[in-house]
Amino acid sequence: MNFFRGVIGGQAAGPQPSGAETIQKLCDRVASSTLLEDRRDAVRALKSLSKKYRMEVGTQAMDHLINILQTDRSDSEILGYALDTLYNIICNDEEEEQDAVTPLPVSGKHKNVSVPDENAQKQADDLGALFTDKFIQDPEHVTLLLTLLEEFDFHVRWPGVKLLTALLKNQGVQLQGVILVSPMGVSRLMDLLADSREVIRNDGLLLLQQLTKGNAAIQKIVAFENAFERLLDIITEEGSSDGGIVVEDCLLLLLNLLKNNSSNQNFFKEGSYIQRMKPWFEVGDDNSGWSAQKVTNLHLMLQLVRVMVSPVNSPGATSSCQKSMYQCGLLQQLCTILMATGVPADILTETINTVSEVIRGSQVNQDYFASVNAPSNPPRPAIVVLLMSMVNERQPFVLRCAVLYCFQCFLYKNQKGQGEIVATLLPSTIDANSISAGQLLCGGLFSADSLSNWCAAVALAHALQDNLTQKEQLLRVQLATSLGKPPVSLLQQCTNILSQGSKVQTRVGLLMLLCTWISNCPIAVTHFLHNQENVPFLTAQISENLGEDERLVQGLCALLLGICIYYNDNSLENYTKEKLKQLIEKRIGKENFVEKLGFITKHELYSRAAQKPQPVFPSPEQMLFDHEFTKLVKELEGVITKAVHKSSEEEKKEEEVKKTLEQHDNIVTQYKELIREQDSQIQELKEQVASMTSQNEQKQATITQQLSQIQQHKDQYNILKLKLGKENQSQSNSQGDVSQVNGLQTEELIQLKEEVEELRKQHTLLQTQLDDKDALINTLRSEAAQTAEGSAGGSENTELLKELEALRSQVQSQSTEINQLQTEREELLRRAEAGSSDVVHSSDGSLDTAKMAELESRLAAQMTETERLKEETKSLSGSRADLEQQLASATSTVAILQTEKAKLQTEVQESKKEQDDLLMLLADQDQKIHSLKQKLKDLGETVEDEDDLDAREQTDDDEEEEEEEEDED
Repeated sequence: MNFFRGVIGGQAAGPQPSGAETIQKLCDRVASSTLLEDRRDAVRALKSLSKKYRMEVGTQAMDHLINILQTDRSDSEILGYALDTLYNIICNDEEEEQDAVTPLPVSGKHKNVSVPDENAQKQADDLGALFTDKFIQDPEHVTLLLTLLEEFDFHVRWPGVKLLTALLKNQGVQLQGVILVSPMGVSRLMDLLADSREVIRNDGLLLLQQLTKGNAAIQKIVAFENAFERLLDIITEEGSSDGGIVVEDCLLLLLNLLKNNSSNQNFFKEGSYIQRMKPWFEVGDDNSGWSAQKVTNLHLMLQLVRVMVSPVNSPGATSSCQKSMYQCGLLQQLCTILMATGVPADILTETINTVSEVIRGSQVNQDYFASVNAPSNPPRPAIVVLLMSMVNERQPFVLRCAVLYCFQCFLYKNQKGQGEIVATLLPSTIDANSISAGQLLCGGLFSADSLSNWCAAVALAHALQDNLTQKEQLLRVQLATSLGKPPVSLLQQCTNILSQGSKVQTRVGLLMLLCTWISNCPIAVTHFLHNQENVPFLTAQISENLGEDERLVQGLCALLLGICIYYNDNSLENYTKEKLKQLIEKRIGKENFVEKLGFITKHELYSRAAQKPQPVFPSPEQMLFDHEFTKLVKELEGVITKAVHKSSEEEKKEEEVKKTLEQHDNIVTQYKELIREQDSQIQELKEQVASMTSQNEQKQATITQQLSQIQQHKDQYNILKLKLGKENQSQSNSQGDVSQVNGLQTEELIQLKEEVEELRKQHTLLQTQLDDKDALINTLRSEAAQTAEGSAGGSENTELLKELEALRSQVQSQSTEINQLQTEREELLRRAEAGSSDVVHSSDGSLDTAKMAELESRLAAQMTETERLKEETKSLSGSRADLEQQLASATSTVAILQTEKAKLQTEVQESKKEQDDLLMLLADQDQKIHSLKQKLKDLGETVEDEDDLDAREQTDDDEEEEEEEEDED
């Protein structure tokens, strides 16, 4: 332990070893010590020496330190020392390299280390790259480091994060490849964002920044590991634009993930993360005193918006993001910042650039921007306020460039906006009480500031871009130059200023405006040539031998004159195509003209402007070319060169060939249209046949279904009928004689009731007769008594007694008969009552009233069910008749369809014959066209094939469809 005290702390007596020797002894101790404490102390000593003796420690101790990481995984303290030591020898950061006082015993005094100069810094960078290469030679070392990052211990995880960040800074590409193939490598690093310790989370952000640089595969993995959600949450927690350096790190990481990565951009949009960006741009009324960090954060946020709608992205993705930004209110929020007061100049400039790209090519967004007004009194359109800044020479150069870009984006593919701008220049719409966009552009066009001239000329050119109507409308604009002089046209005034020999920047801007104006507009060409001074001025400019600065002007003059030839309709006798070419040949020379024309594309600023739409120039003097104008030059340079070299005879032949080709093309087009119409008719008829066939199949299926339902109802009816018969039979078998009455029909019951009624009448009659007899007997008895008392004769009494006995026997017989009749009456009543019920008493034969009622209800229910089944059978028979009628109708329809199908097949055969004839005719015409094209090629002319023309037409059609879709959006 005395050795370590000598190295780390106090001084030891005797000669002290050199730094290299000390490091060697420490390395031996790390390699040979068996005690963990000894190895830990040795590694701690190496850490303290690693900044001062970076070369020695890195050369001698790296392998031992890596071995410590592999073998001493259980001790977090020694792991932390080893990781810190490796970080010190690999890291190249200046603040890490600077160490005011490094304790090392040298002659008993501490030695001060000065700040390294540039050479020392370069040597340090070389050392960092050298040690990084040594560390990542074995990919297992990187995998080991990723494994250590899973340790939650702060003293292991934090140094591991810093070490991996330093490795990525030194050898990012190689390390990205190793991490990409490592199992769960990126996922382990994403876990750092969820660490509750802010220092580890923040350094994890720096690590992910280095990891995602320039590697699309890792960017996708990080994005799909829910990086957007986590980063946006951190930004919100830290205070959005008012947050600190952590917000800046999150924004830088988001830019890495989204820039030039269409997959991540689509994922960001589909995840509705654009909507979460809106609160970032909420600013208050008081915008003074913004901190530098807030300016940086807001600048990065605006860049993030621009990444999503950059012109280099695919048109579909850009349009979708623009739509989302408008719908969620993000564009409205940006326009609020645009019109706010007190916003720093660089933020205002970047906001203008951002709004420009959000509205570029989006009709809805452009219309909204046109409706935005500045908070002034009276309110003015935002476009007017921005143009006032553009033509104001006291405004910063970058701000004026941003306004020009915003105006260009507002007019990009926006014919409505172009018309509104040009309308502010027309005499009928000029309002003397207010400042319009057209007045500002004219003021800038003719001001003394050359930069204002250039910006106004380019802005006005964009109002005419690909819009023939506005080019013709602009010819109506008249300018009052001075009092007492007649007004001159805007076209004439531009040429007048051009001829006065102003600054190069002004002339370049005016020439670009004139070239854009008269290109593809024969009427504008005629107006330009109508001024007798224009052509001589152009020829004089082209033919002179001027310096390097004037070469660009000469090239643009040659382009303007070439446009006058190419788009000339020969309406002016003095300046026909042929006469202009003769003038070029005599005054300039064709070869010299073509050479001067080539000066444009050879200019160094031309290629820079052609790269991207945004005008970005290091200084105002280099602001010469516009992006859209470079496209026009590329399109016209070749055709103008051919037009100048062609002779009159060649032109006549070419015109004849063109006319012939046009005629043939017209014929072919007519036949194509005819074939298309026939194809469409055939297709419609096929669709009708298919529709009718499907309808027929549906009706057949319906008929089949209904027939099956009828059969089911029949089966159910038969089953019910059989069941009813079985129930009647079982009742008759179980109830014996009494059940015979149950089988009686209604007519028999009525007959029985009539018989019972007759018997009742007979009973009543007999009862009356019996009463009469009883009265007679009583009378006779009283008379007999009186006779006996009166002692009448014996013979007479005897006769009376005999008569009395006869009467008694007669009464007795009648009583017997009455009893017999009463018995029969009761029997008939019992039988009649039993006929209306199904049950009799089993024991004594007396009737049960409750069961009789139940049986009567059952009989009534069976009768009702029978009636219902009869009615249902009748309805099913009717449905069957209807279905049979529908089947007959469908069968007739099928017959008609088959007849029509046969006719259509006949028509198709006839159409095919006509098409074969047309194809024969087209083949003959193609042969003639081919021979004519061959003649043209023999004459040295370049002839476009029909495939090229079709491809161009298809491209034009696709562009029109895209414009229509964007208009619909």
